[in-house]
Amino acid sequence: MNTIDVSIQETSNPTILKFEANSFLTEHESFEFNNIDDAKHSPLAQQLFHLPFVKKIYISGNFVAIERYNIIEWSEVQNEVREQIENYLNEGGVVVESTGKPKKVAVTVYAESTPNPAVIKFVSNKKLVPTLLEFSSIDEANASPFAMELFHFPFVKSIFIDENYVSITKYDIADWNEITMELREFIRSYIENGKTIVSEDAPEIKNNTETAREENFEALDDISKEIVNILEEYVKPAVAADGGNIQFESYDADKKRVRVILQGACSGCPSSTFTLKNGIENMLKEMLKDKVESVEAING
Repeated sequence: MNTIDVSIQETSNPTILKFEANSFLTEHESFEFNNIDDAKHSPLAQQLFHLPFVKKIYISGNFVAIERYNIIEWSEVQNEVREQIENYLNEGGVVVESTGKPKKVAVTVYAESTPNPAVIKFVSNKKLVPTLLEFSSIDEANASPFAMELFHFPFVKSIFIDENYVSITKYDIADWNEITMELREFIRSYIENGKTIVSEDAPEIKNNTETAREENFEALDDISKEIVNILEEYVKPAVAADGGNIQFESYDADKKRVRVILQGACSGCPSSTFTLKNGIENMLKEMLKDKVESVEAING
């Protein structure tokens, strides 16, 4: 049995903290508990409600989100809560009993255009995957039954899944006006029926745990670390909003060249070259004086 690691993730609400696991905790369902009685079908939530500062608990996908009362600050207790959840999960504790029917959140999916005319982003109100995944063909999608079914649509060229959305690239023969509703309904129904998005033992999941990412980061040289941090803080949130991702690939100190991988809606986007040259490249030149001269992109 694989060890479950739990990491702490801040949210936009200072009273709510997410405790994210490197494996799924629920069968693609979301549950909200307002008190210990409400949580009678969730032994984990019941245990957490014994903590005097816990106001509300939300469990979905691979995380537990806890809202606190203002009697304490998260900085005082977050590590102890993280450890409690991690120990509970590794001891085989039940998260939500399968017979229980707590408040189930209805699935909604909406379509969102991106700067890439070949790509549309389908956003769900449920977390889909613990780490980003990209598939260019059905042969690459063995780890994801969801992606394999999407590839059965003849107009689907490639698929990018991250957090709570899937970006789909179409072939030119299809028109979004004719296929968007069909795709949106398929995705909504698939999620609502609790079908598997990605296999828990998929290499893409195992190799992208918080621990693995930290180890890869620590193996980089100092300049590469600075580049990664800049991309994470200033670039990734913007490209994620457009249904894509940018990933650090390498840094050549002699040529002062940075190579990045463009994924999702960013891959093959007509405006990506402009964004690279006038946005990312200028930013890195400005923030890393004399260390960066050029940025090259590889389509994922």
